[in-house]
Amino acid sequence: MPIKIIHLSDIHIASPYFIPDMYDDVVREINDIEPDIVVITGDLTNEGRLSEYEEASRYIKKIKCKNMVILPGNHDTRNAGYLLFEEYFGERIKTLRYKNITVVGVDSSEPDIDDGHIGRDKYPYIIDSFNQNKDDFKIFALHHHVIPVPLCGRERNVPTDAGDLLDVLDRLKIDMILCGHRHVPWLWNLNDMIVLNAGTASTSRTKGKISQSYNYIEIDDFLKIYRISSNGEKYILLNRKIYKDEL
Repeated sequence: MPIKIIHLSDIHIASPYFIPDMYDDVVREINDIEPDIVVITGDLTNEGRLSEYEEASRYIKKIKCKNMVILPGNHDTRNAGYLLFEEYFGERIKTLRYKNITVVGVDSSEPDIDDGHIGRDKYPYIIDSFNQNKDDFKIFALHHHVIPVPLCGRERNVPTDAGDLLDVLDRLKIDMILCGHRHVPWLWNLNDMIVLNAGTASTSRTKGKISQSYNYIEIDDFLKIYRISSNGEKYILLNRKIYKDEL
């Protein structure tokens, strides 16, 4: 049986753009999949306020999965929301290991600004976390997009240290990066490292004719990546052999 991973992002619960019925439909689909891991790459709220975190907590608890990596986005750290994030969702930098999968999630947000940043002080944690199980399938998660995404107009908010971060991840032979922020789903292949952006799963803040969506990943002998749209349609983005005996 493959290991099943759901990647959600930019759900903006409690914002004027949030669509509760769409979110509930997405959660039903996710629970039917019975994922082994769920990764949410930020922007759970809109303004980072207490009432929004309370509501976000209620909605996210509808997802039935024991192994969750939840990260803040730039909207979540507004109004001292980064403190509330820790109260409701735990540490803003975390590692999850499930079978032969290692997921390292790091907060890329800065209080009250939209720009992203990881910082050299976090690189040792990232390196040590992945080096503990070097033969695992390695996934790094953050909110901000590390490579520009099409259909987003003038580029902004790529992490200020994106080049150094990508160098670290490339030397670690990371298999996949999960990110969001731009509300546009996309996949890049950089030095055999998959960079997978999620769109918004449950808001009307889309671009052009791009529909709401989330990512579904299956890992066994093959890596399969699907985009699942708001109407339930499933598009395969990638299907390739994994050359790791441990998986």
